[in-house]
Amino acid sequence: MKPLAARFSSPVTALKPFRLAVKAVILDGQQRCLLVRRSALNRSFAGCWEWPGGKVDDGEDFAAALLREAQEETGLAVQITGLAGATAYEMAAARIVLLCMEAHRVSGELRLSGEHDDLAWAPLAEFQRFTFAPGVDVFMLDYASRKLAAR
Repeated sequence: MKPLAARFSSPVTALKPFRLAVKAVILDGQQRCLLVRRSALNRSFAGCWEWPGGKVDDGEDFAAALLREAQEETGLAVQITGLAGATAYEMAAARIVLLCMEAHRVSGELRLSGEHDDLAWAPLAEFQRFTFAPGVDVFMLDYASRKLAAR
């Protein structure tokens, strides 16, 4: 039998490492969540809407990364309340495993980072009118549908 590392490695995985990213699904009490739109300064997905978040730094706990990214991108301190779900997609240099956590606002003043040029408290029932990044668009629409159906 091949060693474990040999069974899970291939030229593709050797060239494209897996990276963990996190997104904060910041919900309010009215079935809305905070979306931010990627600015033209971004190399990928400019103009697409997303949940606040980003890549987990090497050695960083995913929950700490989520709290840090939410603060950096929105000015809000949030508390994680549960799992929204997970998905995966490919970028040019890496395979991204995306962990999405539900959260609510604890404190802070809402503001945009330089990575984004607009924000919206989007009703889950209106998600289909937003342009989400390819690779996560189906996941985000499915999340909204599941959340609405659970009411």
